[in-house]
Amino acid sequence: MNLWVLHEEILADRLREAGYAAKEVKEAVGGVVAIAGLVTLQDGTELFAKTLLGPDQDIFPVESIGLSDLHDLGGANTPDVLCASPRLLVLEKMQPRRDNEHFWEQLASMLATLHMSTASERFGWHRDGWLGRLRQDNTWETDGHTFFGERRILRWLPEPLVEAAFNREERQALERLCAALPELVPPQPPCLAHGDLWQENVVATSDGAPVLIDPAVSYNWPEVDLSMLWCSPRAAASERFFAVYQEIAPLQDGWEERMPILHLRELLSVIAHDDDDWGAVEAVRKIIAPFRRSCVS
Repeated sequence: MNLWVLHEEILADRLREAGYAAKEVKEAVGGVVAIAGLVTLQDGTELFAKTLLGPDQDIFPVESIGLSDLHDLGGANTPDVLCASPRLLVLEKMQPRRDNEHFWEQLASMLATLHMSTASERFGWHRDGWLGRLRQDNTWETDGHTFFGERRILRWLPEPLVEAAFNREERQALERLCAALPELVPPQPPCLAHGDLWQENVVATSDGAPVLIDPAVSYNWPEVDLSMLWCSPRAAASERFFAVYQEIAPLQDGWEERMPILHLRELLSVIAHDDDDWGAVEAVRKIIAPFRRSCVS
């Protein structure tokens, strides 16, 4: 049996359990963790739904809360959540992202407003969350360098695939990089950050306005969100995003050079999740090269 046919049956069954009579379920592309589908109900209503295999977790309830916070606290566009249980997430249907300069300008304005309007005194969130299938430690912390070093970088070192990918010297280089974060990243207040802002987590409303999905929220440096867009594959028109964001929320000098360091969290997460790391191991090695013992006086 085709794998998607099996997944379609699982998703349809879970929709039925939740009271949704699906007429058709089509595979949705773009995600890498969940079984996701575009759903047409018997009455013609179109929805988006996703589920996960394995033991029930609170991934979808936490995602729902994150979407609400982004919208209610920061004014970001997010889809309406219709159902959020340990087994199923159902959202209003969105449209594909429009990769033109106007779209990316709108996204820049929305993200800058989110970041500026949610400034906080503490890093973290009121509960732990998820990045993909793995836990995200959101324990409150007043020091941003400690928070990012311990809970966004070093947190990944015990994961089996990360442990297997790097030798002792490389792991020590990561630790040295974290110790040097106060010299590498200037102090900046935390804000409510999306937390997993690569371009596949940006979609659109029916009239083309940007919408944020699949967050891993916490109060963190705003540059962490920017690093996801800067360092991940993206459309050429997205260059306009960075110019407009800077006009609204100017960044401190050297921000471009900091992007790879702040992207380390994502690279380590990719390694921890996947046997195929999409080149993440070599990317990490390149970033930590100045912190290897042979390069440190």
